[in-house]
Amino acid sequence: MSRRILVVEDNPDLAFGLRNNLEIEGYAVEVAADGLTGLDLALRTGPDLVVLDLMLPGLDGYRVLQGLRQAGSAVPVLVLTARGDEADKVRGLKLGADDYVTKPFGLLELLARVEALLRRTAVASADGDEPAPDTVRFGEVEVHPESRTVLRAGAEVPLTPKEFDLLLALIRRGGRIAGRVELMREVWGHRAAIISRTVDTHVAELRRKLELDPANPRHILTVRKAGYRFQG
Repeated sequence: MSRRILVVEDNPDLAFGLRNNLEIEGYAVEVAADGLTGLDLALRTGPDLVVLDLMLPGLDGYRVLQGLRQAGSAVPVLVLTARGDEADKVRGLKLGADDYVTKPFGLLELLARVEALLRRTAVASADGDEPAPDTVRFGEVEVHPESRTVLRAGAEVPLTPKEFDLLLALIRRGGRIAGRVELMREVWGHRAAIISRTVDTHVAELRRKLELDPANPRHILTVRKAGYRFQG
């Protein structure tokens, strides 16, 4: 059965090119020309991957991405952006994007990133057949890996999929140090850094949401010149 990809892109020529080349690769492709339609289709049809432009009429890509994650969708999202500013890319990743490609991009690069995201999703699904680790508690926080939920003082904390994956990657190490590149490989699936501050930005968000005093964390610790480690 073909993997299903939703392309949300308002440029008709680019949308046609993406659809044509993805279909040649054997994917089933649907196209939405604006953000509102894209969000609706993504939530209703449950594609295997969303290719999302950030600059869209009506509802921009950031709000589409935010809407997906707030609705509980963990569909992998590949962001297309013409912006070169690192802050814009960080913003997309913080909202739950899994990867990004900067326009103009090469077709082979795009196809490689699509394949990598779908492959990682398939591996994660296979791993899901194994028993999930037990509930982890630290401070006021409870982490429930099986349901992918986090509670703080009994109230659910909304984490993006990547924030949750990063938290779990740190917890699983049982206090061992995890380097930034190591975490990028495990959580984002890249051999090299996506961008220099990706891990740092996500760690800062986890501290803001889970630590009593984010400026002086007790559980998600920085190890100078080495990376991060979890302390229960």
